Amino acid sequence: FDLPASRIEVVIHRQSIVHSLVEFVDGSIMAQMSRPDMRLPIQHALTYPDRVPTRVEPLDLLRLGRLTFEPPDMERFPCLRLSYEAARLDGTAPAVLNAANEVAVNRFLDGRIGFLDIAAVDEEVLSAHRTGRETEVPEVEAVMEADRWAREEAGRAVGRRVDRTVVRI
Repeated sequence: FDLPASRIEVVIHRQSIVHSLVEFVDGSIMAQMSRPDMRLPIQHALTYPDRVPTRVEPLDLLRLGRLTFEPPDMERFPCLRLSYEAARLDGTAPAVLNAANEVAVNRFLDGRIGFLDIAAVDEEVLSAHRTGRETEVPEVEAVMEADRWAREEAGRAVGRRVDRTVVRI
């Protein structure tokens, strides 16, 4: 959307009905709302600008109840803090964070690391990424190389945690 990270605000919405909000220059806000199911927002992203029929049950506004929003606690949501940091660093940092996170989440799902280790792996890899701030959008090759490096680095970071954090019952 060609916006700096400073223009992106995250809010906690526990009902998981509002999937995105866009504020326009006149102060009005448009929301993408649907049931707490990511199939429809993903479908919209993949088919934009078209709208196609879906099998997702429609949202019933009369049964919805209240919508609540609150600011995120960056200590409680360290991956959000890291996302803002990667966006601020720009260049290949977002690709590095994404790759590290994919590796860490997969290792968590495989039972090799604990849930809290995901953010620790992400932070370790992002902190080790030292290419400097690029002023222009990086070339595809640079993004692919950063992705490859981050996956390898995340694998090493996971390896350092495996034996000391996961207890099988």
